[in-house]
Amino acid sequence: MTILILGLVLFLGIHSVRILAGPFRDAQVAASPNRWKGLYSLISAVGLGLIIWGWILARPMAPQLYDPPTWGRHATLLLVWLAFVLMPTANAPTGRIKATVRHPMLLGVIFWSAGHLLANGDQASAALFGSFLVWAIIDLISALGRREPAPVVVKPRADIIAVVAGTVLWAVFVMGLHRMLFGVSPLG
Repeated sequence: MTILILGLVLFLGIHSVRILAGPFRDAQVAASPNRWKGLYSLISAVGLGLIIWGWILARPMAPQLYDPPTWGRHATLLLVWLAFVLMPTANAPTGRIKATVRHPMLLGVIFWSAGHLLANGDQASAALFGSFLVWAIIDLISALGRREPAPVVVKPRADIIAVVAGTVLWAVFVMGLHRMLFGVSPLG
């Protein structure tokens, strides 16, 4: 669990700099945007690698903390589909989804992590998905408090692309990629 926790601290820590130390982050970006992006990317990549490695090591020995509800897998399929539709809209042209939700990436992480908590009750999964859920909620609250420019012209085509692409990617994961990457089939 130590490697998993270290990875979570690095990954979520660097992603929390704007929440916890906004002026520091702004000063770093102003001083050298490329240096900040490089450092941010490096710490994120190392953290993500440690999360994956730590979860792979911890999960087989992780004690069961709770029994997921019987309907948890079905809810997870829906929540993760929503996440697959929402997350790409964060960096896409503004469609109705992005204009309405405002922070689709964070809402997608909330749906993804909450869904996985409904399907997994072991300690490693609870640490991984619980950490991401708490971080995303805190970051969403922080983001809603910041003044941001109003959405630009809404392009409905962006929503169609997000829903179709998200659904196709979700189906690829459900039908086999999730099992290949993580050793678990979402379908049971």
